[in-house]
Amino acid sequence: MRVGFGYDAHRLVEDRKLILGGVPVPFSKGLLGHSDADVLLHAIIDALIGAAGLGDIGRHFPPSDESYKDISSLELLAKTGEIIREAGFIVGNIDSTVVCEAPRLSAHIPGMVERIASTLKCGSGRVNIKAKTEEGLGFTGSGEGIAAYAVALLERET
Repeated sequence: MRVGFGYDAHRLVEDRKLILGGVPVPFSKGLLGHSDADVLLHAIIDALIGAAGLGDIGRHFPPSDESYKDISSLELLAKTGEIIREAGFIVGNIDSTVVCEAPRLSAHIPGMVERIASTLKCGSGRVNIKAKTEEGLGFTGSGEGIAAYAVALLERET
């Protein structure tokens, strides 16, 4: 078994859609980034790549590569699933946390779980997502941005 940890954060801005866990979330702002800036998927991707010992998200999907401009992070997650399978691993489980004051995410989490599990070709029971606030503290608490953390357990494919 191999464990990986991932983290990502992006600034909230006007005139962008908010995408989290591959799901459009109604909100007045969206996340700024080269791709769709889905912080949750980026943290999960980093955790998966790290668990496989294959570097980080920037090594595989560099922001300097224009082919990733505005790409859906679900596509990056699908490619990550292929990368870890080619390395001989399957997803044991993923546990993740999205940190933001707003919007409230509880109604969207089941859809996020299903999208992630479907994209990675694993059971939805292997994907867990939590949402937390920071009680008004820091950049997430002030509404300047959203952060996400993830841990992933990979198992050798048998």
